[in-house]
Amino acid sequence: MLKNGAFTPGASPATWLGVMGGGQLGRMFAHSAQAMGFKVAVLEPAADCPASHAADHFLCADYADAAALADMGAQCVAVTTEFENVPAASMTQLAASAFVAPSAACVAIAQDRMAEKRFFTDCAAASGVLPAPHHLIRNRADIDAMPPALLPGLLKTVRMGYDGKGQVRVANRAALEEAVDGMQGVECVLEKLLPLACEVSVLVARGADGRALVYPIAENVHRNGILHTTTVPALHASPAAAERAQAAALVIADRLDYVGVLCIEFFILDDGSLVVNEMAPRPHNSGHYTIDACITSQFAQQVRAMARLPLGDVRQHSPAVMLNFLGDLWFASAAQPGPVEPDWERILAVPGACLHLYGKEEARPGRKMGHVTFVAPTMAAVLESLQAACAILGIAP
Repeated sequence: MLKNGAFTPGASPATWLGVMGGGQLGRMFAHSAQAMGFKVAVLEPAADCPASHAADHFLCADYADAAALADMGAQCVAVTTEFENVPAASMTQLAASAFVAPSAACVAIAQDRMAEKRFFTDCAAASGVLPAPHHLIRNRADIDAMPPALLPGLLKTVRMGYDGKGQVRVANRAALEEAVDGMQGVECVLEKLLPLACEVSVLVARGADGRALVYPIAENVHRNGILHTTTVPALHASPAAAERAQAAALVIADRLDYVGVLCIEFFILDDGSLVVNEMAPRPHNSGHYTIDACITSQFAQQVRAMARLPLGDVRQHSPAVMLNFLGDLWFASAAQPGPVEPDWERILAVPGACLHLYGKEEARPGRKMGHVTFVAPTMAAVLESLQAACAILGIAP
């Protein structure tokens, strides 16, 4: 099971890997781990979650359930997480009996926006990149102490915000006070709105030996706070900006002593300068293109890192664009009384289409139901396929 410091895939008896969280990221992780000969255990409180259909062993329990954590720790040689809101204390408990990657300390930083911004600021001397100007707001006194230059801004909850949740744009002090009252006493951080040219993300894979690799830089477009498309190579990032973002991401991963796949989002401003936004201690929606367009997918890379195997080749062999499918598509026709499945046959007929559905039974507006990645020899051909698919689905590209 343990050979030359690595956990052996394809062993008999099988080597087990664990994942905290049963969403689509856990499902895709399980598929990659099983393809390499591992068995996978998943711990998740929702019974009919996407990863439950793929797991070799499914533990339906709360993330803090002591018995379930003991079960996973006893069965698995290594454990990871598929989303950052798993309690860090649970990762600490698992670390007593299994190799945990990323560590509880890394997860804890990513769970708290203020801790994350302090960490980015501490890294800035080496990374060369700072977060946006910001201010912690817990009450009206904090609003009084706020630098006026931070408005207009974006108010975000310090914890538990994702996919646009827990975020409010505020143009002036009156709007800020109203938004803070609406948060009902939850700690928030106000970030100054900056003139953005584009948003990019960098995937870093780092092993327990400290070796790190960085994927090509990805350009992201969001709608209503949720990722809409990811295009790689990035269309609007200069080579210099891309190199700065990749170099900064490597510094941040090293300072964290990170093991696994880490996604770091950056803003490129109108003047070409770079701002670090946030990080996700796991594979990321913006990295789904790697499944179809890179030698080693982000999920296979996560398996390699947590099993202490050599990291895989991060080369991108084809230009790509990834399009998210939200549950809104099932309700696109006002003539239908209920949800209607999109026409997947027509989507699959688009050149270069690689379809991924997540096995979720119920479609809801705003819920990620799947994605399609288009690959082609040229970016022009990729964008043409994206346009064709969006026309089929009745959405803007």
